[in-house]
Amino acid sequence: MKRMALAMFAFLLAWGAWGTPGAPQPQIEGELALITPVSKFIHDAALKAFADYAKEKWNVTVKVSAIPAGTPVAYGRIVEWKGKPEVDIFWGGESALFEKLADQKLLAKLDHLDKALVEQIPASIGKPKPIPLKDKDGFWIGTALEPYGLVYHPKKIQRLGIPEPKEWDDLLNPKLKGEVAQCAPTRSSSSNATYEVLLSMYGEDKGWDWLRKLAQNTGHFTARSRDVPTVVAKGEYSAGFAVPSYMAFEEKLAGFDLKFVAPKNAFVTPEPMAILAGARNPRAAKAFIEFLLTERGQKVFMERGLFPITPRYKVQGAPGSPAEMAVEFTGGVRSYFDREVANVYDEATAAKRSEALKTKFRSDIEAVWKKP
Repeated sequence: MKRMALAMFAFLLAWGAWGTPGAPQPQIEGELALITPVSKFIHDAALKAFADYAKEKWNVTVKVSAIPAGTPVAYGRIVEWKGKPEVDIFWGGESALFEKLADQKLLAKLDHLDKALVEQIPASIGKPKPIPLKDKDGFWIGTALEPYGLVYHPKKIQRLGIPEPKEWDDLLNPKLKGEVAQCAPTRSSSSNATYEVLLSMYGEDKGWDWLRKLAQNTGHFTARSRDVPTVVAKGEYSAGFAVPSYMAFEEKLAGFDLKFVAPKNAFVTPEPMAILAGARNPRAAKAFIEFLLTERGQKVFMERGLFPITPRYKVQGAPGSPAEMAVEFTGGVRSYFDREVANVYDEATAAKRSEALKTKFRSDIEAVWKKP
């Protein structure tokens, strides 16, 4: 009886400690899986850094994995899983889709994240339309800032005898006919968000007219948004549309001659992350999110062409380091909190227009497009 009482006391003591704020947490699970449009270049590095951290902190060997999928595809799979997901985390893309998943009760509320880490992230960034950096209802949180913009091959642009593109309209230059690569918004959230930007800038009618003109200059619709900077870097096309900064930077690190520019009103995504309702490894998922919001986690991003989600950190490194190369590649940006961010993308409008935009793209552009 005495041994039983001692055992029960030990159990209650441990349970009480785990339930107390600031007390040691229970060990995390030994697995963590993601579904994500974020490229292998980023998600592999983030998962490896977290696995190293988990081994150091808890002496737990975490088996990490990721299912690469464009945002619309990932969203569709999560809906199909109906609350019995094959992965723990959804990471990246438009926050509008995260809102839709939350409405369907397919995301777990992030109630127990470290408050200090959450509070260091501002509610939003950008004017006149603020871009939310975390969900007001607590179902998703931003992990890093990433601008979508244009990439171009300097030598090919020079051979065409045109100025280096800086703004959206530069892609409509007649000399770029057949020279633009893009990915359909039905397969890419970066394309979808950038289509939204153009529609918001010009209005529905003029916006679609602009996008049809872009299609006339488009020589290739890629299968994935990740492929857009690749075909431009290889010199197969002169310019690419709606390219995330880190995808372009990956090609630059690989030694290709490539430049990136974020035109006015280019969308800046907070790369949202959420734990799926019914996740099999919720403690590992929570620990992963918290790790990414620490300085150590943010450095993983800052060395790969992304920007910190908090004003607390800036992209900085030794001369010649990947971090400093990223600063130069993105035009000297160290933090998006140090500059004025112009934004016309409206989350509520994007969420309402999402399906209509894709439908109109299929009928007005995809169905009639012919390779120039």
